[in-house]
Amino acid sequence: MGNQWSQVFPPKPTFTEVNVASLDGKVVIVTGGSSGIGFELAKILYQKNAKVYIAARDEEKTRKAIEEIQAAGPSKGSLEFLSLKLDDLSSIKASADEFKAKESKLHVLWNNAGVSQPPHGSVSAQGIELQFATNCLGPFAFTQLLLPVLESTAADEATPKGSVRVVWASSQVMELSAPTDGIIIDELRTPPKDRNRSYTNSKTGNYFLATELARRAASSSIVSVSHNPGALNTNLLRHALYLKYMAYPLLHKPRFGALTELYAGLSPDISLENNGCYVIPWGRISNGVRPDLINASKPTEEGGTGRAREFWELCAEKTKDYM
Repeated sequence: MGNQWSQVFPPKPTFTEVNVASLDGKVVIVTGGSSGIGFELAKILYQKNAKVYIAARDEEKTRKAIEEIQAAGPSKGSLEFLSLKLDDLSSIKASADEFKAKESKLHVLWNNAGVSQPPHGSVSAQGIELQFATNCLGPFAFTQLLLPVLESTAADEATPKGSVRVVWASSQVMELSAPTDGIIIDELRTPPKDRNRSYTNSKTGNYFLATELARRAASSSIVSVSHNPGALNTNLLRHALYLKYMAYPLLHKPRFGALTELYAGLSPDISLENNGCYVIPWGRISNGVRPDLINASKPTEEGGTGRAREFWELCAEKTKDYM
């Protein structure tokens, strides 16, 4: 319980932009970077001279965000819009191809974008429950399509080992609400009527995708981690305003969540040795993840239940026709 309490009331961040050297020459992607946590993260990365692709669905909103970031001060970095509709699997390959046509390197991919508790019955363009589709299937497909670029970047002799990363957005609800072993796979095929449960499934799914990618891509020197960004006052709960009002006294500014993500993507505390770790607010490696979730993240040949592998294979099955 102490670990959970410290996520609700985190200590002051110890890893901020002050601890980040110039990112000149680095290419990064932040999905959902036109608002909230992603916007604050993109701002920090740009100020540190990175080439930042903000991948989002709304071009007008994103270009306004870019102008706002640029107006805050000069930088040697750059900001680019990349069209990305995570809830439409048929469009994601075009987004990845657009990026690959422009860039030969990708140092960090922040899978930041997501949706929470949309109206009951909301589905993706392919008719899949919207939270599973947007929070898991879209990022899974996007990451898989960009994996060759991540691998080639990690293989470059000039790239420090463990610095090429994929960061996945999970949530504290995973540890508080997920059933034993994290996910009941049948609930993804036949979604429950409970929007909260579907959200929890999607956030647990991202933890599993992070640990499974860490296992599969370790030989390529790619680091894959997930994180709880923290309790934040963003528009993520726009479909459940009653929850936002109830939790308001505990909500923090989006910048704090950006610092959690900054740590996950850039901190030297994270390496190939602790690949697959779980980051908690405002930038700490958790040593208290629920034992059953850790066990579920391991394949059966390593003594685990293999639930993460099963979830990964389901995502692969759902996205195979769009890759």
